[in-house]
Amino acid sequence: MVTSPRLYVYTMGQDDPKKCSANRLIRFGLAIPIDRRNRIPREALILDPYADSMLTPRDREQAERAGMAVIDCSWKNAETVFSSASSRGNSRRLPVLLAANAVNYARRSMLSSLEALAAALFILGHEQEAEVILRIFKWAPHFLVLNKEPLISYSQANDETDMAARIREFFP
Repeated sequence: MVTSPRLYVYTMGQDDPKKCSANRLIRFGLAIPIDRRNRIPREALILDPYADSMLTPRDREQAERAGMAVIDCSWKNAETVFSSASSRGNSRRLPVLLAANAVNYARRSMLSSLEALAAALFILGHEQEAEVILRIFKWAPHFLVLNKEPLISYSQANDETDMAARIREFFP
């Protein structure tokens, strides 16, 4: 039986609340709010743009069992926030993708929390779930259009070495 990963969001309140994709995920019941970083489930995969390990399809079972979490903060503070991140969970960075959000449109790896979770879902074989969560903003489904070929390729990677080679194909 295929189980969709539970999605967790720890929001730091650093973004415009009207534009915050993490808040909207919570409001629509698509993610579980976390009020403190240390409440992220211990085994959950934490999407961290500065993590040493990259998310690959091999992480699917763990995500389905323990869930995935994002720490929603401003990109201006991201390096500081993630450098002080708790060791709870298992941090993974996403492969290179282009943002579709208005603030960072077409910039490499400057994804919103929504885009990061959708990318992770897609890479882990949960394409339909990725499409569902992206429907909460008019601009968001374009994320899959903008990144279609890389996402399909990334979802077929065998390991981090293979993923790195696939990234170089699209983003030399």
